[in-house]
Amino acid sequence: MFDYVAPADFLEQKSILITGASDGIGKCCAITFAKYGANLILLGRSLEKLEQVYDEVEAINPGRVSIQPIDFKAAQEDAYATLATSVAENYDCLDGLILNASMLGARNPIEFVPADVWEETMRVNVNSTFLLTKAMLPLLRLSRDARLLFISSSVGRKGRAHWGAYGVSKFAIEGLMQTLAEEMEKTSTVKVNSLNPGGTRTGMRQEAYPAEDPYSLPTPEDLMPVYLYLLSTEAQGIHGQAIDARDFEPGKYFPPPKK
Repeated sequence: MFDYVAPADFLEQKSILITGASDGIGKCCAITFAKYGANLILLGRSLEKLEQVYDEVEAINPGRVSIQPIDFKAAQEDAYATLATSVAENYDCLDGLILNASMLGARNPIEFVPADVWEETMRVNVNSTFLLTKAMLPLLRLSRDARLLFISSSVGRKGRAHWGAYGVSKFAIEGLMQTLAEEMEKTSTVKVNSLNPGGTRTGMRQEAYPAEDPYSLPTPEDLMPVYLYLLSTEAQGIHGQAIDARDFEPGKYFPPPKK
């Protein structure tokens, strides 16, 4: 795994919003970023779990975290606009947006995926990501060096049987990242990328592979050097890239030198 020693407090005064922050990789991001001084806005469906993460983060970096429960299955555009207004009232800008939340949905052949499950998966994995990104872009543009990270999957880069709506939703996320990255390239300093964490010891992975030995997989903590690097000044040149965490080497993702 990639190793990176981030400078102490390098996220001091940086404001970062994380979705799916109540568990798994999102929770690990929150705790890790707090150790480096970040201001955090944490979104998740479960208020109880968010409150637990809040307590852990508050113990590390007091007064620098807020939580916002939100049900991505039901939230409409006005909910995202209200959230953006609230963030703008409390922070000068947004320096990072980690779009981590998603649902697995039904893992069936396409012809057997229930239509309501398909639509629900798309609402959570695609529509909410689009709506939140759209609402937060003005705040990201106010930052001198913002990072927007779409969390993807290997099944969103090469189709795989029986991954149904989840796989298709991650293909959509890759398309959204590419489109937005090209739009932002010459109009802002916001860096837009996607990241495939790979198989990780999380609840979603266990749901997808119940017979798998979870201890054979890296933990969310093992991935944090990649996340920290992508937020660092050293990663300013990485933009519009589909990144894999498991074999991450920064040099693969910088654009080639101009001739």
